[in-house]
Amino acid sequence: MLTLRQLRYLQALSETEHFGRAARRVGVTQPALSAQIRELEDDLGETLIERRPSGARLTRFGQEVAERGARVLALVHEIEGLSERYRGPLAGPLRLGVIPSVGPYLLPRLLPFLRQALPQMRVRLRETITERLVAELLADRLDCILASLPLGEERLETAELFQDPFRLAVPAEGPLARKSPADLQGLSGQDLILLEEGHCMRDQILAFCRIPPSAEELSVTNLATVIELIESGAGISLLPGLFTETNEVSERVRLLPFPEPGPKRRIGLAWRHSHPGAAQFRDLAAKIAAWHGPARAAPHAA
Repeated sequence: MLTLRQLRYLQALSETEHFGRAARRVGVTQPALSAQIRELEDDLGETLIERRPSGARLTRFGQEVAERGARVLALVHEIEGLSERYRGPLAGPLRLGVIPSVGPYLLPRLLPFLRQALPQMRVRLRETITERLVAELLADRLDCILASLPLGEERLETAELFQDPFRLAVPAEGPLARKSPADLQGLSGQDLILLEEGHCMRDQILAFCRIPPSAEELSVTNLATVIELIESGAGISLLPGLFTETNEVSERVRLLPFPEPGPKRRIGLAWRHSHPGAAQFRDLAAKIAAWHGPARAAPHAA
């Protein structure tokens, strides 16, 4: 008879494609996990796993079982968490995802605030690109995510927390450094330095500058590298306020504001409509939005 334990083990295998890593993820020995998968295959009468010397891959049938099993496990988690609706403020673990262009610059200030405002809540962080965060949120591997809106997913509820204005970062000795405020119309023909594909901020900047994706030449993995390349005269970029307000920029880079209404990104909190803690997440979003106003005026305060 199919069990939830077997579905959890199969989900771990589908994500790791390795018996040993899957066993470590669910906290059992590899023989115990293998035995449960074999038993599940016997019960279903079909092969779920293609076993290889280098690992394990789900068969087509196994993939279909794992996809349906993930939905079952998500519902089970929601049933287990139904009592959270009646406990008042958020308590216990909160699996929070955050995009890389927000996490390092917001979390050092936000986490101390959350510990004070919600002392019974324990935040477990996951940082990766938006596409993966949304997929993990829908699969119930995360409770909510901090990301740039809109997310374009109707199964999610979102709340805007604040707007993060961009500034134009140019070499201090270049001709653009003498043009203040910045002008998006004047960026045509400039070498644009962007985060690599998968980062939502990359697509936002291309849209703001009205530059087709094929026109960009430099893609990097983080904003610190963007700054270093601008210092060297390799190009220009748009940097979010979260970064420029919490990081010192050398004298070799000039930051130019845009006239209003300038380019901005909308940072928000998102969660599944069906999550049993949805009401608490709305309250959490309201708390963060209210906190961020005064915190913005003193970005280095705890």
